Amino acid sequence: MTKIRIPVGEENFEFLRKKKSYYVDKTRFIAELLDEDFKVNLITRPRRFGKTLNMTMLEAFFDIRKDSKGIFTDLEIMKHEELCAEWMNQWPVLFLSFKDVANDNFEDSYEQMALNLADLCVEHAYLLDGDKVDKDDKDRFSRLKAGRATEVELRNSLFIITRMMYAYYGKPAILLIDEYDVPLSKASEYGYYSKMLNMIRSIMSTSFKTNRFLQFAVITGCLRIAKESIFTGVNNFKNNSIAGSHYLDSFGFTEEEVEQMLRAAGLIDRLSSVKQWYDGYHFGKYDIYCPWDVLNYVADVLHEPDKAFGNYWKDTSHNSIIKQFVGRDGMDVNDKFEMLLSGRSIRERITEDSTYYFENAAENDFWSILYFTGYLTIDRVSTAEAVSDDGRVYLKIPNEEIRTIFGDSIVEWFRETIGIKTAERNEMFAAWWNGDEKKVTDAVSVILSDTISYYDYNENYYHAFIAGLFSGAGYLLSSNDENGIGRSDVIVKDRKTRKVIIIEIKRSDMENQMENDCRKALQQIDLKKYASRYLNGYKTVQCYGAAFFQKKCLIRKVTVPGQGKGSVFEIE
Repeated sequence: MTKIRIPVGEENFEFLRKKKSYYVDKTRFIAELLDEDFKVNLITRPRRFGKTLNMTMLEAFFDIRKDSKGIFTDLEIMKHEELCAEWMNQWPVLFLSFKDVANDNFEDSYEQMALNLADLCVEHAYLLDGDKVDKDDKDRFSRLKAGRATEVELRNSLFIITRMMYAYYGKPAILLIDEYDVPLSKASEYGYYSKMLNMIRSIMSTSFKTNRFLQFAVITGCLRIAKESIFTGVNNFKNNSIAGSHYLDSFGFTEEEVEQMLRAAGLIDRLSSVKQWYDGYHFGKYDIYCPWDVLNYVADVLHEPDKAFGNYWKDTSHNSIIKQFVGRDGMDVNDKFEMLLSGRSIRERITEDSTYYFENAAENDFWSILYFTGYLTIDRVSTAEAVSDDGRVYLKIPNEEIRTIFGDSIVEWFRETIGIKTAERNEMFAAWWNGDEKKVTDAVSVILSDTISYYDYNENYYHAFIAGLFSGAGYLLSSNDENGIGRSDVIVKDRKTRKVIIIEIKRSDMENQMENDCRKALQQIDLKKYASRYLNGYKTVQCYGAAFFQKKCLIRKVTVPGQGKGSVFEIE
């Protein structure tokens, strides 16, 4: 197995190149960007698709303070000699990232934004020494740098700094803003969207509208926030999304690029599995892999050759967007979730005029957001076959990794909401405690029919579902605890009445096997002596075998007397 240096988590182009890490050449993006010749370029891509690395590449290429020829040696952009002579290290560059402005309240996010701008001023403190820089601008800059700027100065900060750069260098500045919509996403999640929207809108407006000190700007994010008019009035503005036609292979890895990396690492035999887990995104004519996943997997396998495929995307950020729409009043998306999880497609209209303000979001917004943020992709085959001019396309889950995120998000939703929904269903809980297996089966069946099915109906799905029934109901709940000589699935204890419920769960392959699987579950409880630790001190121990087949359930029970009376466990 070949040793190559995989730059996992390294988003600084200059640092990556100097360390001689493996680099997938995306420098053609520079020539394409300059050829477009738009004043303001918004590029939206899903998270972890290389946006920040490309932005630091632009910074390294254009920044007048640098000499970057060495780190661009042998890369494609160097073939464009005239372009490099005119643009490489010839322009003042201002680079700002909003990815850390992601707090749970507006005050902390505002403070973080002020700190980011202060750090930007520290980096460009040389502007204070410029003889041609206006004195009042220097005073405003100094207050920004010290964290003492007024809110008005903060909103106008990027305009002020670009004006100072123009005075210092005699050239307009290139402005790079990375992850501009992260603050809005977090603000929506934590309930301060309007305040953050006003802040972002003001910064964008003063930075781009009639700013004669600006050469051009590149902004990245996941969504174009069009409904709130953030970019309204910006002249010569270009939106470049995954539904567009530009820069489609500049973010993410093509299959050819993944093949080259796997060959370099000696892992080409794993291509088909890598494709199953991390490919599936369709950006125009290109099939795109998520670069974050591919890099992490290759790095892990180089360190641990037997490493199994797994989910790297879910730990990079929250996946609350799915949970915010599951079971939402006025939005019937549950059946469509089931179709997606089963591998099928849904037909929806995609709009780029989306919003993070989910309170007012329509169902059409929801599917659009999932598409542009990378949770769904276009099913080319079904869309091509559809005969319609209504603008709708077929959407599907792109790969195995995203399918697990959908499933995990729904399981988490179970745990957070099922307990709340069933907390008032005293009859159902009474049936559990009294050993009324018919009432329990009927009640659980009704709830199960209202939930979203996991695509493979595995035991973990049903385990989470049963645990969710008791969550938040005031009982002591535990899962996979050591009992007797094994680990029982779900244990529910009521200390007030000194009763215990033990539930062992089986997934049946066919509906006619459910009765036998209930018996097997009860036999496992008996064989593994799950009830033994509760025979002293508890009045009764209700032991349940629960069998599930898709959205059907069957529950059988055995009651074990407690208080040291010994085990009476007979299965008819």
